[in-house]
Amino acid sequence: MKECVLCSRHTDEVVLYIHDNWRVLLVEDADYPGFCRVVWSDHVSEMTDLSPTDRAELMQVVWLVEETIRKVMQPDKINLASLGNMVPHLHWHIIPRYANDRNFPDSVWSAAKRKPDEKDRLIRKDRISELKKTLSVILERQYGLSRKP
Repeated sequence: MKECVLCSRHTDEVVLYIHDNWRVLLVEDADYPGFCRVVWSDHVSEMTDLSPTDRAELMQVVWLVEETIRKVMQPDKINLASLGNMVPHLHWHIIPRYANDRNFPDSVWSAAKRKPDEKDRLIRKDRISELKKTLSVILERQYGLSRKP
């Protein structure tokens, strides 16, 4: 297999939390502030590759991240996606969506429908530091100290 982009570190993401089984990343996407990924540590491609216990743990983390994004970023909608068509490494996208974002109501990977509202985008970007802090506190409370690099 070619190098897996989820197994290596990238400059367009910030590691928020590392657990033995998974990590939470903040994707630095100007159009979608608050876009996070939860990536399973082992290189597996499907949810059913995990034990029922590991599946439950992974989904609990996805739901904690979603809940925190909703509280802090105040989106109109959350998109949850686990595609893996291009990168067969189990990961979940947790994406805050707004009625006036570039692609709404289509997926973030679709062709843009409009220019983003700069004022709203800046307001959302200003919430990122609170999102980072809140996610760190919640995940550390639930799972212990992060193994951040």
